[in-house]
Amino acid sequence: MRQRGFTLLEVLVATLIMALAVVGLLSAISTSLRNASRVTEYDRAALLGRTKLDELLVDPHLPIEGSIDGLFDSGKSAEDAAGWHASLHVAEAPPSAGPGAVVLQAIDLEVWWMDGGKRRQMEIHGYRPNRLPMAATS
Repeated sequence: MRQRGFTLLEVLVATLIMALAVVGLLSAISTSLRNASRVTEYDRAALLGRTKLDELLVDPHLPIEGSIDGLFDSGKSAEDAAGWHASLHVAEAPPSAGPGAVVLQAIDLEVWWMDGGKRRQMEIHGYRPNRLPMAATS
């Protein structure tokens, strides 16, 4: 007479299949959380960068060409440091542009931050009209 129930081998195989499924699921969840964290960091960098670029675009005291940089105040440790570097240059000018002429100034902003000892970065670009400086008279 045959008894009802599962054999030990059937139970072991079912347990192994379930364990593999759980490991795969946990791995997928871990990857998903890591990606969500990375997206959050990029969102934060984009927000900080856009805010800094807006400040630079309306600053009347910026030089026509050159570079400036600074740090964002994160209020956290040095491991979580974040900063920016802006390169300023004339993107377009009329053919006979002299002192006082209006030109198109480009601002290339690089936002960087530290992520687990690695430096990550992104770039944001902006343009604004600006006047070439008047020639210095002595």
